[in-house]
Amino acid sequence: MYNFFKRLLDITVSFLTLIILLPVFIPIIIILRLSAEGEVFYFQERYGIHNSKFQIWKFATMLKNSMNIGTGSITLQDDPRVTKIGAFLRKTKINELPQIINILKGDISLVGPRPLVTKTFTAYNEDVQSKIYNVKPGLTGIGSIIFRDEESIISNVKDEDPHDFYKRIIAPYKGELEMWYQSNNSFFLDLQLIFMTAWVIFFPTSKLYEKWFKDLPKRNF
Repeated sequence: MYNFFKRLLDITVSFLTLIILLPVFIPIIIILRLSAEGEVFYFQERYGIHNSKFQIWKFATMLKNSMNIGTGSITLQDDPRVTKIGAFLRKTKINELPQIINILKGDISLVGPRPLVTKTFTAYNEDVQSKIYNVKPGLTGIGSIIFRDEESIISNVKDEDPHDFYKRIIAPYKGELEMWYQSNNSFFLDLQLIFMTAWVIFFPTSKLYEKWFKDLPKRNF
């Protein structure tokens, strides 16, 4: 029953959102086509339910060959691979909105662990790798909310390779958060996380989630 209502929510919200956002999407598509390298959408292979693979949709925000330049799969604050319009889209999270199509297709849900590329997926330990996608990945989730400023966190690390820092510090805690989500999985929790996602967009420094979810794994950095 939970999965039925979750899928119903996914389809209803994503369909209505797509209709509402069409007036926003159209000028963005035109601007992207006429700027930078002329790319509108960016497609990338990600891990999905039960570790299957799918192509995620995003608005193009970086140079075409960005995965083979600089820090690869990790994006830093003021990353030179990000285009000017791309910087705005990433800051406002508008670049993530084409994933509404992935939700309609059933690749992802509104709420769940973020679908990762292989490089960041393998930063999890084997236990988390085997369990994290027992639920469908999502557009947002507890990990996405708490690590909304991930680019800034990694950029402030000066004496360690970004990939090493991600694997040593960020991935273990993200894994704990996603296991917490699975342990507490419910339709009501999904609604809370959807509200929390909107909340941190308007109040990015808010720690409201600490008051709502008192049993969250403790952050040690």
